[in-house]
Parts: sequence; C-alpha cells; structure tokens
Amino acid sequence: MKIAIFSTKPHDRDSLGIALSLKHELSFFQPRLDSATALLAEGFDAVCVFVGDHLDEACLKKLAFQNIRFVVLRCAGFNNIDIPVAERLGIQVARVPAYAPHAIAEHAVALILAVNRKTHHAYNRIREGNFSLTGLMGFGLKGKTIGVVGTGSIGKIFARIMLGFGCHVVAHDPFPDQSLIDDGVTYLSLDELLPRSFVISLHCPLTSETEHLISTQELDLMPDGAVLVNTGRGALIDTPAVINSLKSGRLGALGIDVYEEEDALFFEDHSGEIPRDDVFARLLTFPNVLVTGHQGFFTKGAIDEIARITASNLDQFECDGTCENQVRLAKKPPKSHG
Repeated sequence: MKIAIFSTKPHDRDSLGIALSLKHELSFFQPRLDSATALLAEGFDAVCVFVGDHLDEACLKKLAFQNIRFVVLRCAGFNNIDIPVAERLGIQVARVPAYAPHAIAEHAVALILAVNRKTHHAYNRIREGNFSLTGLMGFGLKGKTIGVVGTGSIGKIFARIMLGFGCHVVAHDPFPDQSLIDDGVTYLSLDELLPRSFVISLHCPLTSETEHLISTQELDLMPDGAVLVNTGRGALIDTPAVINSLKSGRLGALGIDVYEEEDALFFEDHSGEIPRDDVFARLLTFPNVLVTGHQGFFTKGAIDEIARITASNLDQFECDGTCENQVRLAKKPPKSHG
C-alpha cells in the first residue's frame, strides 16, 4: 500500500521507516492532517496520523473522495476522528490500544514527585548557585491516599506503583478490576474518591461524559492542598476552573502532560514566538504547576512498539479487510468512562 504519514518527526521516520518500508510505500509529511492539508493524501491508499491530526467530517470527506481506505492512528486515543462519519464513508480506522502503559504511568509518578518535592525549582536554583531550601518542602507519600480515576492498563500500573510507595489507593471506574481489589485498592464513586484523596491522577479516555470531568464542583470536593495530575487527555479538566482553584490556594499543585488546547502548542518549537494562549500563559505563572509537552509516552520502547503495532494493523487491513485494533462505532454510547 501507499501510505501518507502525517505529523512526522525524526523519530517517526526512523521507527516507522524500519517497520513499514519493506511492505509499503511511504511518504512522510511534517504538516498535521486536517481539512486544509487532506489534498496531500491524493494517490495514497491509507493515512497514518497522530494525536494532533484533526479528522473531522470535512477532512474525512476529502479523504474518501481521494479513495483513502484506511486511517491508522499511532496512538491509543481516537477522539480526534469522527468515527461515525468515517464508518459512513467506508473508511476503516485502527489504533494502537496499549503501547506504553508503563511509560505513561511512570511519567504520572514523576509529575507527582516533581511538584511535591519541587525538584524542577531546585534544579534551577542550584545552577544559579542558590542552595537555600526555603520553599522546597514537600510531603511524604507513604500513608497518603491516592485517587486513581480510570483503571485501564495505565491506571492499573499507576495504582500498583503507588501501592509500592506505601500509599492507600482508591479508584473510580465503571468496571472495577478484581485484581486491583485483591491488591487492596478500594473502588468508590467520584464524589467519594475526591474528598479522600490527597493526590488525584487521571487515566481515563476523553468522551462526551468525561469532558471537564474535573471542574469547579469536583475541585471543591478535594482536600485543601490536594495535588491533581493529568496524563490522559487535556479536556478531562476544566482549565479555567483549575486556575481559579490554584489562585484561591485550594488546589495545592498541578502536574499535566496534556492540555485542552495543546494542538496549537505541543510538539513544535514556539520559543521565539509571543504567547497567544492566555489561559496557558496564566498556568505557567504558578510556581506549583508543572507542565510537560505530551511526552509521557516518549520512550524508545514505546516508539518501537507503536511502529510494530501500526505495521501489524496495516498488514491486517491489507490481507483481511479488517483489524483486531479497529475502532468501530459503539451500538450504545458508554454510560461512564473507563
């Protein structure tokens, strides 16, 4: 097949080139795929996209007109693709469901440790010759209650890491995992989990029901000084509401690897530009906020696994016309997140 690969970076060319080039003809495009760039897919059989590509109805119609048959995501989430429209147009979609669960769970822990012990501030101080400990005091994790929202593959690993720290772990998920219960994790409703948890980590997908899952009402339920971490999807939290909670001092710290409007920011170098996102700029003014640019997945093992599964998805589509990782429209919308 001829495959157009969008949103490419050097690591994509390396990993995907090794995994796909023996069986397929590849073309790498640096621009993101959307309705304005869809014409670049002319003459191809499939497109390979990432989290920042935007396949809405207008984009998908252009792809279908150009006889694109397959869309393969090199990520787990698929909220950036209009799946009902893709199905209606006969475009099949596949994803990489679990390529870096350990990497992302570990990154969530790294965010907790950094905002708690303020290692990012200590790093900058030491480089300037300032060895003062003033303002760097954190808290011990042992014995603290950690709330895990979403116990899929990533949330499950995160929960077990925190158990290893000696924490009490409570979780919220519509589908409780018996193995976690056996390990000592207690499942609660979200309203029960939030006031009990000194650290809350989000590991659920973005759906219509989980959008702004954490907003003013939920923030008000958290204990004073609580730490909120999000390595899932940016829109799981209502950013202006979080800013208000940070301003009031109710929210103790925030660590995020994702941001609701990250499409205009992440994966590119904007260091020489004037900031245009006032909300994001406001977030960066808080000393108790740590932001990373959607790098939780970014390990050598994860990149290689993404390439391997993407190649497998394309091979299955080509041979069988279907794929085990195919994304299909649910017959009934999910009642909750998981």
